[in-house]
Amino acid sequence: MNNNVFVNENSIVRQIWGKADTVLFIFAGSAAEFALNKAVDWLYFTGRLPADPLGRLFSTVDYAKQIIFSDERTAIASIEKINLIHKKVETARSMQIPDWAYRDVLFMLIDYSIRSFELLERGLTGAEKEEVFNVFLRVGIHMHLTELPANYSEWKKARNEHMLHDLAASKFTKDLYRQYKKRLGVIRYWVLKQVQVLLVPKHVNKLLEFKPVIGFAVILKMYRLLKSFKLDALVKNILLPPAYKAEIQGLDT
Repeated sequence: MNNNVFVNENSIVRQIWGKADTVLFIFAGSAAEFALNKAVDWLYFTGRLPADPLGRLFSTVDYAKQIIFSDERTAIASIEKINLIHKKVETARSMQIPDWAYRDVLFMLIDYSIRSFELLERGLTGAEKEEVFNVFLRVGIHMHLTELPANYSEWKKARNEHMLHDLAASKFTKDLYRQYKKRLGVIRYWVLKQVQVLLVPKHVNKLLEFKPVIGFAVILKMYRLLKSFKLDALVKNILLPPAYKAEIQGLDT
């Protein structure tokens, strides 16, 4: 093991995860799928997710950023810490977290990294998408996950299969969205759902039964225009929960 960076400094992955709004969109997509995943009961077991769903998702994002922006040694140590945390939860419950649940989270981070950047910035090339996949594949390998796809093309097929088999609306879905609304407030909660409508795959939208508001895509285009004039910080300060401002400001790298 050496002190080389885990992710190349010029990597598209660093560009994606170095912008607060892109990371927040990854967060929004993850929030939708966490609520639908059939293994979400594991997150309820610790009590952390229902008690503070936004904080729990921020911690997931924080670990990902630690890995992406660290040297090789530190990144692998962060992955090993994640493995240790999960092992402790498994011991406490006397059960093993299913391997497919780990893959679901890994696949989710790949997908929403790509979708978020493309929605907010520009389309990615095939090579860039492959690079996103390869970075998270290395994370999966260090987490000792099995049955990982070998390339981006295989991942797309596996991703669709996972969504069909591992996602379902449940009592946890309703409860988590109640918690999101409680902590975000009505307006921010509405914005979250509209972002999710534009961002998540069709199957996820179908399960959530969200209806798009005509014109929200235009609002998003206006936001992209504000970004070009460096006025997006004003919008973020208005829309984002005050309790998480420190975490949000720390997302820009």
